[in-house]
Amino acid sequence: MTTPHPPVTAARGPQLKSVSLRQQAREALRTRIVLGQIEPGRVESVINVASELGVSVTPVREAVMDLANLGMVEIIRNRGFRVPVLTDHDLEEIFRLRTMLEVPAMVELAQLQDRAPLTRFRQLAEQLTDAARQGDLVSFLDLDRQFHLGLLELLGNRRLVEMVGQLRDQARMQGLQKLADHGELTQSGEEHIAIVDAVEASDGELTAELVRRHLTHSRGIWAGRTEGTA
Repeated sequence: MTTPHPPVTAARGPQLKSVSLRQQAREALRTRIVLGQIEPGRVESVINVASELGVSVTPVREAVMDLANLGMVEIIRNRGFRVPVLTDHDLEEIFRLRTMLEVPAMVELAQLQDRAPLTRFRQLAEQLTDAARQGDLVSFLDLDRQFHLGLLELLGNRRLVEMVGQLRDQARMQGLQKLADHGELTQSGEEHIAIVDAVEASDGELTAELVRRHLTHSRGIWAGRTEGTA
């Protein structure tokens, strides 16, 4: 009788750890880019970033490649990477595309008859409002991303979620710190709660108005202003 070989598990540990570090490095860089903490146009060294994050160069290099595929960074051969400089016209294009995609998508969600309960999204809205109140920008961005992309996922359109996710990544939240410093970021958090209320009430018209207004406010934050631009 042949003795079965024991399952091999040791070789998989480092692979899973490597993937995890790559993901963590990618999210850390994504947050720094969106918050404007990495100066656009300046070449950044992968070695320096790895040192700052306390990891080896490999996961950071892999993370940079991921972000380059998303259009968030440009790879500079033998030097590192840089974040593209966005003009006001670039931000306006992103705003208009997100409006064209997200407003009708959220109206469709509000009108779904067999829509799943939105309890999780109300909790996310409350959590990100708390994060805004405390000035925790990293948590605010993470929760905000989970909220918006998670709602769109309920429609079952993977390409829509991916497109909106990329558009979100390409914008910059230059005015986020300013709003937090002045205690005005809470309003943005509360807008999420109002959106959940409108969707739960199956009010497509109100949902469209609230999502459009929220994106307009976000457009102002991208440009470093507290007011939005239509």
